[in-house]
Amino acid sequence: MAEVASAYLPEPFRIRRRRRETADTWTIELEPTTGGELFGFEPGQFTMVYAFGAGEVPISISGDPGRRDRLVHTIRVAGPTTRSICGVKRGGVLGIRGPYGTAWPVEGAKGGDLVVAAGGIGLAPLRPAVYAALARRSDFGRVAILYGGRSPDQLLYLGELDRWQAAGADVHLTVDRADEGWDGPVGVVTTLIDRADFDPARTTALVCGPELMMRFTAAGLVAAGVAPERVFVSMERNMKCALGQCGRCQFGPVFVCGDGPVFAYDRIADLLTVPEL
Repeated sequence: MAEVASAYLPEPFRIRRRRRETADTWTIELEPTTGGELFGFEPGQFTMVYAFGAGEVPISISGDPGRRDRLVHTIRVAGPTTRSICGVKRGGVLGIRGPYGTAWPVEGAKGGDLVVAAGGIGLAPLRPAVYAALARRSDFGRVAILYGGRSPDQLLYLGELDRWQAAGADVHLTVDRADEGWDGPVGVVTTLIDRADFDPARTTALVCGPELMMRFTAAGLVAAGVAPERVFVSMERNMKCALGQCGRCQFGPVFVCGDGPVFAYDRIADLLTVPEL
């Protein structure tokens, strides 16, 4: 019982830096208040982030898995708890539990092409996978990043996107609604599939974003010839305890926190058609 109880207790982390990404989205860098090296994590895993007096929410880790000096999260304000988390200033303390969950199969993609498809805040959980792939760029064939947002001012990490392109990734951007300064493609992420250069027969695809976006993007990649078992999506709906104890995130025959959040598309394709409550 002591081990189970301790798993529910967050460890204190101090905010060392915070940066506003968009009007409602912040990236925060944290370090343990006790000092020392951070825990390791795999791309795609998440932690439970706790704002004292407000509650906790699951947030995917968005930092570089090769760095052990900081824990990075990119968080969109979506309710009172995330608003409280994003409102904590530099030097303030948040609680962290984790890391939890399954990972993007970056290692399994080596030797072939890698497609990373993201919608909106969905680029944050994929960012560690991009870091990992570009750190060992020669281990992969083509690396394509397909990223879309509702509007140009909703796109994350614009400076990094340029650096990823320079590091050997083929970066394609689109928006649902353009403004006067936008001269790129307009449309949903699926419209970028035909623009990207990859060999479907040797491709692993990682997809994250709103569930509707993931459903159609995964289906579009399969239609383009990528094997369904080589397409992976990240779910987040209804997670509460992260330990598979409360049952709140049961999604058909699986538990999102225990069996995910990363799933092979062929395992979860039918469940993606079930509307989120």
